[in-house]
Amino acid sequence: MMDKRNLLKLMVLALGVSVLLFVFGYPRGEQPIDEHTIRYVIEQEPSTLDPAKSTTSPEATVQLQLFDGLVRLNDESEPEAALAKSWDISDDGREYTFHLRPDLKWSNGEPLTAHDFEYAWKRVLDPEVHADNAYMLYVLKNGEAFNNGDATADDVGVKATDDDTLVVTLENPTAYFLKLLASHSYYPVSQKAVEAHENWAANADTFVSNGPYRLLSWKHNGEMDFIKNPDYWDADSVKTEKMNWPISESQSTRLTLVEGGEADMTVEPPVADQKRLEEAGLLHIGPMLGNYYYVFNVKAEPFTDPEVRKAFSMVINRANIVNNIVRGGKEAAYAFVPYGMLESNGREDFREAGSYLVYEDVEQAKEILKNAGYDKNHPLPPITILYNTSELHKAIAEAVQDAWVNAFGADVRLQNQETKVFLADREAGKYQVARASWVADYSDPQNFLEVFSAEDNDSQYHSDDYNELIARIRTTPNGAERDALMHKAEQMIFDESLVMPLYFTTQPYVTNGSIQNYFWTTLGLVDFKKAYK
Repeated sequence: MMDKRNLLKLMVLALGVSVLLFVFGYPRGEQPIDEHTIRYVIEQEPSTLDPAKSTTSPEATVQLQLFDGLVRLNDESEPEAALAKSWDISDDGREYTFHLRPDLKWSNGEPLTAHDFEYAWKRVLDPEVHADNAYMLYVLKNGEAFNNGDATADDVGVKATDDDTLVVTLENPTAYFLKLLASHSYYPVSQKAVEAHENWAANADTFVSNGPYRLLSWKHNGEMDFIKNPDYWDADSVKTEKMNWPISESQSTRLTLVEGGEADMTVEPPVADQKRLEEAGLLHIGPMLGNYYYVFNVKAEPFTDPEVRKAFSMVINRANIVNNIVRGGKEAAYAFVPYGMLESNGREDFREAGSYLVYEDVEQAKEILKNAGYDKNHPLPPITILYNTSELHKAIAEAVQDAWVNAFGADVRLQNQETKVFLADREAGKYQVARASWVADYSDPQNFLEVFSAEDNDSQYHSDDYNELIARIRTTPNGAERDALMHKAEQMIFDESLVMPLYFTTQPYVTNGSIQNYFWTTLGLVDFKKAYK
């Protein structure tokens, strides 16, 4: 039996721990999961949470909980004031002056100022950083020139004139600039944190952010734990104290966690379960401006010939893939830019204004391939389809494999890799044909067309004519003229047969109904800032 002296010691110890937690906040590490913890199963392990270097939607979803930019998208996917309380725009539309909220802080309690934005943006553009997202900041004056080594950091059009004021100068008036500011590439980062640890954004212990939540723990390929950030500028709007996010690339595992009561929400349930889930009221369809496609390596045989690439694309039955494999409200894609973005007149959808850019005709495809020099006497080389591990990716790859075998008698093999390895190999061009997808960083067709203007784009494609066209799109102020240039650029993608589009995306997700007040942006990201259970 515990005597009174020991009981008193325990009470004093407990009081001390409570005081420490009150003064210093939660310690790093796991926190107990209770009935109010939001449990969301994320579909893959983030390779990094560095806003300059992350490239996938799951990474952007995590970052949305952990960061805020100058603006944040609201539940209608429109930008609203966040770290910037207000801004002024010059008459010519090229200069923005942002006024930051007072007393902003990083998750470690240190001050966050306009200088952090200047550092972060110039870091993304720094050619030594090799940021995949650098192109998103080319709208800044001399942004592209700095990234290409033709200008210095001091030449870039972003300057903190004091701790609370950021002056941004653009190359040209950019109608979608405020929407662009909500993307992860424009988040601030802590210079001190970046320079202290090379892998600062890959571990909870070294990670510093500024959003609604803090990253408490990160068991790689296991789970992530979040707690409310008491130093967040809008902390009163954050109703949830803790979130627990298991990580699984398996669709069936994610669904089992939700239906088994161990999680509340996840995305992309197995297609075979979608009808049952819909009837049970568990399946929902969120928006997502994106596409799912196969990309050809233009430097790998037999896909060095655009006619061969065209033939391989023509034998795919996209409707069959959508209706029998993918489902989830997806739509067969016969072009690259998806529906959901308007022409400059504000009335007509860009996709509807454009035409179908690929069509299906198996017999004609066979003839094209024969004219390209492949027949029984000159067979195609073995072809390997590369994809990252997922039941859905595998099922689609098998359908594509069947189509190519049946149409051309090709020797088609499948190779799956863990996502991090897959992304690295695809970027390095270590493949013949690979699955790919693109979800908009901002709501403008230009964001899709720029995919093939980067020097290191995954298709290994380079065209001075195409790059010049993209440059004109970026600098053309006239809306109708810019629309026409964007349609021309999309046509060039298919003249070269760089991609084999399959479908335009949506975001199917399963929820048990316990989470309230979350929303999905048109970029396919779920925002739990104001959510609660």
